[in-house]
Amino acid sequence: MRLLVLNGPNLNLLGIREPEVYGSGTLDDLEEALVEAFPEIAFRFVQSNHEGILIDALHAAREDGTDGVVMNPGGFSHTSVALRDAVSAIAPVSVVEVHISNVHTREGFRHTLLSGGACVGIVSGLGRYGYHAAVRYFVESERSQ
Repeated sequence: MRLLVLNGPNLNLLGIREPEVYGSGTLDDLEEALVEAFPEIAFRFVQSNHEGILIDALHAAREDGTDGVVMNPGGFSHTSVALRDAVSAIAPVSVVEVHISNVHTREGFRHTLLSGGACVGIVSGLGRYGYHAAVRYFVESERSQ
């Protein structure tokens, strides 16, 4: 199985930015933990602070036979119709949106997830385990086919 793990703006600052919200581990730590927990998965990791690069990565996932996408679009989840359209455009590749914090307990503007509406599911508020839960969804989905 091939999965893209796509991280948006400011996630390169994990471990530095608001550790009380996002934890003290880095993005590299998160990626290493996924590879260790799911050695049977061929992961491709992309992080960018630029919306177009995230959209290009989604388009490439459709073209290169990626089986699924775990996406934390960061702040773009609340603002980007273009990112939502890209998620819709790559069908039949499924996307699970992940948020480390519980967006519904934060500022009101974070309650709307534009990109999430195009995803097969959303995991929010489980910390870094949310990424594991999203990967587990793809593993279990494949087994049930």
